[in-house]
Amino acid sequence: MMEKSNERFGTCPNNQGCPVEFTLGVIGGKWKGILLYHLIDGKKRFNEFRRICPAITQRMLTLQLREMEQDGIIHREVYQQVPPKVEYSLTPLGETLAPIILQMKVWGEENRSAVSSHAAAAQRPE
Repeated sequence: MMEKSNERFGTCPNNQGCPVEFTLGVIGGKWKGILLYHLIDGKKRFNEFRRICPAITQRMLTLQLREMEQDGIIHREVYQQVPPKVEYSLTPLGETLAPIILQMKVWGEENRSAVSSHAAAAQRPE
C-alpha cells in the first residue's frame, strides 16, 4: 500500500517517507486533532477533555495524550496537591500545528454540506 502512495505522489528524498504521512502520524487518528484544537485556547485538565469529548473513553484519552506528550507536541504539568491536578498545554512545537488545525476547522465548516451531499448521493440506490 505504501508503494502505491509513493507512486502517486512521487518518492520522497532519502527514503524518509512522505512528510504528509509523517505529519498525519503525529496528529492523525480520531481524537488527536480534536484535542489539539481545544488546546489552542489554552491549558486543559483531563476531565475538561472528558466533558469536551464525551465519546472518548478514558483509556483512549490517556493513550492519545501520552502519545502527543512523547512526540513533544503537548506538555503535561503535574501539580503536587491533594487532590492531584494535571494540566495539558501545547509545547512550542505543538503551537506550530495551530495553523494546520485551524485551517482544517475552516475546511470542515466550508465543505461539510458538500461532502455530506456527495455521501448521501452515493448511498442512494440507482
